Amino acid sequence: MGAEAAVAKVLTPMPAVYSTARHRVLMTADTVSDVWPYAIELSKALIARGHAVALAAMGGMPSREQQREVAAVPGLALHASAYKLAWMDEPWEDMRAAGKWLLNLARDLRPTIVHLNGFGHADLPWPAPVITVAHSCVLAWWRAVHGAPPPPAWLRYRQCVETSLRASDLLVAPTYATLRSLERHYGTHGGARVIAHGRSASAEQHAAKGPWIFSSARMDDAGGNGQALANIAAKLSWPVYIGGDTSHRNSNSGGKDIDNVRMLGQLGNAQWRRWLAHTSIYSAPSRYEPSGVSILDAALARCALVLGDIESLRELWDGAALFVAPDDEQALARTLQQLIDDEVLRERYAALALRRAQMYTPANMAESYLCAYNDLAAPRGISTSSAQPERATLVEISAPTFGVRQEERHGNAAFPHVWNREPSRHHDQVVAWHGRGRSHRGGRRPDP
Repeated sequence: MGAEAAVAKVLTPMPAVYSTARHRVLMTADTVSDVWPYAIELSKALIARGHAVALAAMGGMPSREQQREVAAVPGLALHASAYKLAWMDEPWEDMRAAGKWLLNLARDLRPTIVHLNGFGHADLPWPAPVITVAHSCVLAWWRAVHGAPPPPAWLRYRQCVETSLRASDLLVAPTYATLRSLERHYGTHGGARVIAHGRSASAEQHAAKGPWIFSSARMDDAGGNGQALANIAAKLSWPVYIGGDTSHRNSNSGGKDIDNVRMLGQLGNAQWRRWLAHTSIYSAPSRYEPSGVSILDAALARCALVLGDIESLRELWDGAALFVAPDDEQALARTLQQLIDDEVLRERYAALALRRAQMYTPANMAESYLCAYNDLAAPRGISTSSAQPERATLVEISAPTFGVRQEERHGNAAFPHVWNREPSRHHDQVVAWHGRGRSHRGGRRPDP
């Protein structure tokens, strides 16, 4: 879709109380990924605390169900567009047009915080501090899937992300693993915080469980690795249901239906949660998964989890899930069948998953973001010098961690003094990374 066709609309107007709220947040979101439920949860929690949020949606016009989700949050404003995102095919014309649209929104809404849930717009002349949340990265996906750097066609995307990170006043990632992958691909560019995603519990948390395995891992996404589930489904005594916008027509199946796999197609949020409520086992044998909102939903629905043994998922679910190497299909089949055959084990891991998931709440997520907003919005002196002195910047950990010492799990380059903490502690801080200064009056400070 060209920029001219990406019509922007005001679907839900700004409430009258917006101008009096302590924090007025202009938050971008996309309608085609896990960013959407994250943005709805966070907006709801912020508004409940007396702050104001205006969502600027891109990537495709919101569906009717997504519009209903916004309407269910009193006071949440929605400005919608179909502008392409940085990872989409030939997005650059759309992204330029989206930048103009976003700046017009900022001029009209006068936000105190600009909260960007994507790359490509952090370097605009914003009138307020900018937070960029790194939900995923194509370079990290490519490395996880192919074990090599992406081809030259992705160079412009890399430059786009690098510019966004350097221009942001604060970088937020949902896991240490995501933060470290950004450092690996783009270098260190400023202050950073790890804030885990939070999710509300399902209303059907105690529903009766059915004899099946459920997944949202698309078979056309090598990062989600749904093909591994399809390859071993015939060996399992329970059927495998896969929900999402994917096709079961693939090279390995020769265009035929896959034995013991039921394709559900695209599911709305209500259908998605209803399926999870009645699911016994949820599997995500991922090669790449930076945050795992769908896994969090499954855990809150009391599903036993079988996950890909990757750094980000170990970080979030170690001790509360069973793990298999993403390329070990025999181990995947063996682990799933073990849970099918052993009800006691299955119930144990369902309870462990639920207990862990209950720590990742929208309230904790919102409080952590409010700490970040308050820090950025605090009065600060503005230097007129073009060469800014380096300053130590805090990496704030706002998520429970489990298991081994963090420097043993992740190395000590980026997190030299972080130890495992009790789950009740949410605000350990370590000194790391040097930040770059920026004026919040619309203009950038030159880099030294």
